[in-house]
Amino acid sequence: MSCKTVFFMVVLFSFYTLSYAQDCVECHKEITPNIVTDWQISKHSSEEVTCDACHGEGHTSANDVEKVELPTPETCNQCHEDQVAQFKGGKHAAAWAAMNAMPTTHWLPMSLTQGMDGCGGCHKIGLKSDEEMKALKAQGSGFGLASCDACHTRHTFSKKEAQQPQACQTCHMGFDHPQWEMYSSSKHGVRYLLKQNGVLSESTAAPTCQTCHMPEGDHGVKTAWGFLAVRLPLPEDEQWKADQVTILQALGVLDPEGNPTARLDVVKAADVARLTQEDFDIERNKMLKVCSECHSDNFAKAEMERGDEMIKQADRLLAQAILIIADLYKDGILEKPESYAYNFPDLLTFHDAPTTIEQTLFEMHLKHRMRAFQGAFHSNPDYTLWYGWSEMVRDLSEIKEAAEELRAKK
Repeated sequence: MSCKTVFFMVVLFSFYTLSYAQDCVECHKEITPNIVTDWQISKHSSEEVTCDACHGEGHTSANDVEKVELPTPETCNQCHEDQVAQFKGGKHAAAWAAMNAMPTTHWLPMSLTQGMDGCGGCHKIGLKSDEEMKALKAQGSGFGLASCDACHTRHTFSKKEAQQPQACQTCHMGFDHPQWEMYSSSKHGVRYLLKQNGVLSESTAAPTCQTCHMPEGDHGVKTAWGFLAVRLPLPEDEQWKADQVTILQALGVLDPEGNPTARLDVVKAADVARLTQEDFDIERNKMLKVCSECHSDNFAKAEMERGDEMIKQADRLLAQAILIIADLYKDGILEKPESYAYNFPDLLTFHDAPTTIEQTLFEMHLKHRMRAFQGAFHSNPDYTLWYGWSEMVRDLSEIKEAAEELRAKK
């Protein structure tokens, strides 16, 4: 094939692509004008990445809207191969699997797992199999299935937007993971917000969520302790080891004898915990490297160790509460739900726990323990103490008192 022919084909293809894009733009200026505006100010537009690159060429009129293709990470992978590969190795990619691994998910109203509401509103960022995608579309849930656009929102897909801490706020806030509240009211967050509004200089050292969890733009977001602050190998400290075993039993990944259960495989698949010392050290060392850009190595290590100690203290309180309720099941004082495999409360049933004492344990674990250890790692003293550890102390008191009352009634 001659150079002239190749040149002609390239010009023809470019003309066809631009013509196709112009048709989309002219029509959607009337139907969805703000989508067009967003695309026009995007890097995609300036790089001539047109509508068909993400949505395919099947849809050409109002009569064939069902032919529109919605982008997935594989769509983005055509141009952003490194970022997609990193994303697939991080915890965000496992978000969909993690949600579906929770027993409670399957008891929720569909409106709280699909679309933009409830768990699914954030966990949709996770990867889905082809079969899951087909099933979701068959159910009429054809939107909000992508991943990259959770942070690089459509249709600007802005890198600058995704680099702001507010990009994380929608999902990382609230009941069981109030990282936004912890970060934004910590000294780290305050400095950055003051930097954003111009009070502090642009050159001020002020870390964002991305500074610590996505160093150098690495999309493989992961933490040493994981979401539930449990890990393997177990601690050397005998009391802490026993407490972590109790928590793992209440999470259903160990049976009452301490043997692994089938649920451990689910935890592995969802990647919510580090299960080897090597995996833990990799993530811990990444974070220490980031901290050491502003702090001394000794300071950074000491603060990380204090976070570990906070988990240890919180685990002591939680384990006591778990065993109190386990004994109530064992002694027939409290009726064990049929869905529970063992005489242990199931911490993954969340708000479906059937009694007040079990609900108190649920909040102790998922709300207050989370605040205690996450507050420590996010440098937020108030969350660590008053919203975390102190609330756990109160929870344990309430559980002890309620257990005594239940036993007295028998």
